[in-house]
Formats: sequence, structure tokens, C-alpha cells
Amino acid sequence: MVEDLTDSRRTEPAYVLADREMLEAWLDFHRVTLLLKCEGLDDAGRKARPVPTSRLSLHGLVRHMAEVERNWFSRVLLSAPDTPFIWVDPDVEDSELVPLDDADWQADLAAWHAECERSRANAAAKNLDYTGTRRGEPVSLRWIYTHMIEEYARHNGHADLVRELVDGAVGW
Repeated sequence: MVEDLTDSRRTEPAYVLADREMLEAWLDFHRVTLLLKCEGLDDAGRKARPVPTSRLSLHGLVRHMAEVERNWFSRVLLSAPDTPFIWVDPDVEDSELVPLDDADWQADLAAWHAECERSRANAAAKNLDYTGTRRGEPVSLRWIYTHMIEEYARHNGHADLVRELVDGAVGW
């Protein structure tokens, strides 16, 4: 429930807003939710992969979402498919998720924050009907915002479960 995680950085959007303000507010809500789910753990806790069949960790999810931000708001929205990856090696599945042995939390968190800011800047001057390109197809900024909200919401659900398995914390 929204009320389970109270923090001044995380504000549920107003019930009545213009489309763009609503989409931006929900996206920021979910960005902060992911951040909060990672706080209060040490490096080992953030890197822990408590589900034996999964490569997911909280640290890996932050890296993954930095890549997702870059993909949708740079490669797609700006029609710039040659935008370099941060951690992804296209020849290695889930390379942003693992390995994390030498990953630096502060550096990776800063990279995620930078991608969120870049996403905001790339979208700022464009209206919701503005189209970028993905796989030769037009994609509207409205679609990108909606997809990003879904992407964060899904991974925040994963983060809920990972966090609970790591230290028993719920409602984060």
C-alpha cells in the first residue's frame, strides 16, 4: 500500500492533474520507491540475490533501471540507437545484473541518478505526442512514460520481495 512507505521524498500524485504532470509524478514516485527499497542495507545486502533461481538483487535492479532510463529516453526518444550502454554487454545476458562483486554502490547509484536527470531533460521540451523511434517504429513520449511507470512498478514488486528475503523488511 502507498501508506506503508512514508518518506518526504516520495509523494503520491494528486488525483486530478494534467496528463503530463500525472505521468511525470507517477514515474518519479516509482523512482523514489526503488531508491527507498535500497536504503538501510549494507553493500552485501544490496548485492544479495536471495532467490536461487534469479539474478535479481537491489543493486542490480538500480543498474538495470539506469540502463532502461537510457534506453527509452535517449536511444528511443531521441532516435539515437548508438547511445552507449553503461554496463550492458549485448553478448552477455543480464550483464547489468551480474556479476556485482566489484560494483561500487555509490558510483552506480550516481549513474542511475544521472540517467533519471538525463531522462527528465530529454523529455522536457517535447510534448506527449512527440515520437522517437524504436526498431524503425514511431514511439510517443506518452507511451514511453506509461511503459516506464509499468517497468518501475514491476521491478519495485521484485524489490519488495528481495528486500523482505534479505532482512525481513516489509512495506519499504
